[in-house]
Amino acid sequence: MNCKNSPITKTKFRNKILYVKRDDLLHKDFSGNKARKFYYFLENDFPNIKKIVSYGSAQANSLYSLSVLAKIKGMKLDFYVNHISSFLKQNPQGNYKAALENGANIIEKTENNIQRYIEENLLNEETLFIEEGGRVTEAQYGIEILAQEIKLWAEENNINDFNNLKIVLPSGTGTTALFLQKNLPFEVLSVSCVGGSEYLKKQFFHLEENEKYHPTIITMPKKYHFGKLYKEFYEIWQEVKNETKIEFDLLYDPLGFLALNTLKYFEENIEENKILYIHQGGLLGNETMLERYKRKY
Repeated sequence: MNCKNSPITKTKFRNKILYVKRDDLLHKDFSGNKARKFYYFLENDFPNIKKIVSYGSAQANSLYSLSVLAKIKGMKLDFYVNHISSFLKQNPQGNYKAALENGANIIEKTENNIQRYIEENLLNEETLFIEEGGRVTEAQYGIEILAQEIKLWAEENNINDFNNLKIVLPSGTGTTALFLQKNLPFEVLSVSCVGGSEYLKKQFFHLEENEKYHPTIITMPKKYHFGKLYKEFYEIWQEVKNETKIEFDLLYDPLGFLALNTLKYFEENIEENKILYIHQGGLLGNETMLERYKRKY
């Protein structure tokens, strides 16, 4: 399975030129930032490993991606979640349904700290533990390939001044943004979709103590709660889809585009400045997100 060299699309958003790194097109079953984060595990052999263990939400993109990875590798997947709604249990859909079809064992566990529970009770030499959202040092392997693709594109387009290209993406754990900044000469900007800017800064320190490798954090005037429905999220998602003819993820990308629109150099659209937005993939999750938005609005 080749999870490299996604195309870059030149488009417009609110009449401003925008470049989009189409990681949604990497592979039909293994795309977006999760494909980049888990590429190390896809490419390497783990002869003693029989099971992958991870955790997150019942509709997490990582759940589906890990189920694909486990299936390819001939491993089992135990994925722990705090809660599975009765509606979802009775009407499986999206990432949850696809992961079940791939043989994932999705386990409901009401622990205050699932990560600690896993580390203290479930790990052995036959188990591969991958932290929530792929916040692992091995993620750098695939993200470094993404960085190389971006540098090659910049060279081909004669972007020689490092100040003239900004890389923008939303963050959960901040892993992709952090490893991109470590491997790129361009400024990487990100907005926290989970827990706010202070939380994201802590995530950066978890992976890298040297702040010179930390991306620039875009702080929004309003605090958003991860997974909660916001009318402005759906509205900008629809606007971007209509304008660019590209479908984006409904969980992370709406905040990414709201953040993008706050950037001064994007508003002014200075000719030499270029914005490259990293598509987050995760389109399978839109099925359940759209249902939720329809029920609410």
